[in-house]
Amino acid sequence: MYATGTDEVEKLKSKFVSAWHNMKYSWVLKTKTYFNRNSAVFLLGKCYHFKADESNDLSSDGSCMGIVDKVISGNVEEFRKDFISRIWLTYREEFPPIKGSALTTDCGWGCTLRTGQMLLAQGLMLHFLGRAWTWSDALDIENTDSESWTSHTAKKLTASFEASLTGEREPKVLSNDQKEALKRDCGDRKMRDEVYHRKIISWFGDSPLASFGLHQLIEYGKKSGKIAGDWYGPAVVAHILRKAVEEARDPDLQGITIYVAQDCTVYSLDVVERQCSSMGPEKTDTKAVIILVPVRLGGERTNMDYLELVKGILSLEYCVGIIGGKPKQSYYFAGFQDDSLIYMDPHYCQSFVDVSIKDFPLESFHCPSPKKMSFKNMDPSCTIGFYCRNMQDFERISEEITKILKSSSKEKYPLFTFVKGHSRDYDIASSPLHEENDLFSEDEKKRLKRFSTEEFVLL
Repeated sequence: MYATGTDEVEKLKSKFVSAWHNMKYSWVLKTKTYFNRNSAVFLLGKCYHFKADESNDLSSDGSCMGIVDKVISGNVEEFRKDFISRIWLTYREEFPPIKGSALTTDCGWGCTLRTGQMLLAQGLMLHFLGRAWTWSDALDIENTDSESWTSHTAKKLTASFEASLTGEREPKVLSNDQKEALKRDCGDRKMRDEVYHRKIISWFGDSPLASFGLHQLIEYGKKSGKIAGDWYGPAVVAHILRKAVEEARDPDLQGITIYVAQDCTVYSLDVVERQCSSMGPEKTDTKAVIILVPVRLGGERTNMDYLELVKGILSLEYCVGIIGGKPKQSYYFAGFQDDSLIYMDPHYCQSFVDVSIKDFPLESFHCPSPKKMSFKNMDPSCTIGFYCRNMQDFERISEEITKILKSSSKEKYPLFTFVKGHSRDYDIASSPLHEENDLFSEDEKKRLKRFSTEEFVLL
């Protein structure tokens, strides 16, 4: 009788907590976001321009596109389709309990892990789908009141415009065989892309078997002294992601790895070692690598001198975003307009989705509307990510980013650097490339504990 009473209390408690989460974390998609019609918008290296017809009314301040059902020229809908196509990972509830706890939700504590997942997801999308890929159903996601710059008219005009451009790019005369071959190739490519779209999302499912799901990330976090329910900083999450990719067993994931910079320094030969895996005495296979750089953009507050640097980084197509946020709230930064950063917010509680089911619903993994935040409100602790497909990519990227670091920095020393050689050449313990299966090296454990101090905590 006592056990039954206890069960009933737990059920009531669970229902109350669920209702509270739904109320507390439901505001994310209800707040309006405004975009300046005269300023370029950057999203992970792609540039968009929003221009309203001069005869249309604007929002009350005359500068933002608070436009509803009005004609918009430019590529608003192209931006919207690109943004929605990014993978959005948020708080979830009612998923299988996390090992060693009774937790079935990460509401209130898992946001930095979620933003880390979003950054890794973008890296995997670049790897398997390429930066030009967009989800064909993106614009079918139901609009919310928060969207202050979209219209059905603009959608129709953009679709018509895209169709006319497509027609202009195609050869004027195609034989029937060429048309059939083109149709077949397009169909095969679309089918392949959709398979990887679903597969990437499934790797982040909220179940113990998902390679990069919350359950697995928490297991790797235990090696740094973290447990389910703890707060995670952006630097710790970088190391957890590296470990998760190392341990992934899916054959599709064997061609990619993660390198985490040490003390704001990227050591070129350490990156090359991670990229090259021996396949035999005469064969070497080069892996793609995601480079993660934990940094601080100032002391207690973000230094505005770093604004141009951050904008320069987000202007690069091989940038996979920034794990950052503001104090006590982690966001995934993916772009900017003027002095505001564009982000996806994980603080939105959604129900568990079983990604092991064929044709599981995709809508809740794509954000219908972007958010903006002034750069000056950003917490200084963050982790920046880049994707390199091969060694040639890495060499080019290191040169380009070094130029950005030099040209945008007003500080005596750059935010981070690329250095020739191994970390051990500079009397710094090298990245643990050959550690035992489930263990971090002692040196890495010390670094993770240092990153876990209050200085680096960001939720």
